[in-house]
Amino acid sequence: MLERYDPEDPREWINRAYSSLNMAKKDPNDVYLEDLCYNAQQAVEKAIKAVFIKYGIDFPFTHDIAELLSLLQGKIHELPEYVKQSINHTRFAILTRYPGIAPPIEQEDYEQAIIIAEKVVYWAESIVNE
Repeated sequence: MLERYDPEDPREWINRAYSSLNMAKKDPNDVYLEDLCYNAQQAVEKAIKAVFIKYGIDFPFTHDIAELLSLLQGKIHELPEYVKQSINHTRFAILTRYPGIAPPIEQEDYEQAIIIAEKVVYWAESIVNE
């Protein structure tokens, strides 16, 4: 069980990011990959918002990873390339959440989403723990 912190503590947001990441890594045999990718997107979003909190920067309540990263750009050190790649996760929060809007997620896209989400969560955690 994860230790709980105040919502204003970036460690709570990292915990939430890990919780979403763990749900994203669930056995895909009994769920849609779209749903797992949504959880990967949530892990990325919460991890990035933990960085905002760490630096005392206000953030909008949005699922748009590109918007969040553009607000961070220039306020903290250079963003790693894999963090920039996470902008592609936005589609998992919007387009793939409901049937018929986008084509089903393929296994390869799911696996890549998990790899990027893990890297972003680890990156954010390293910043929070500085």
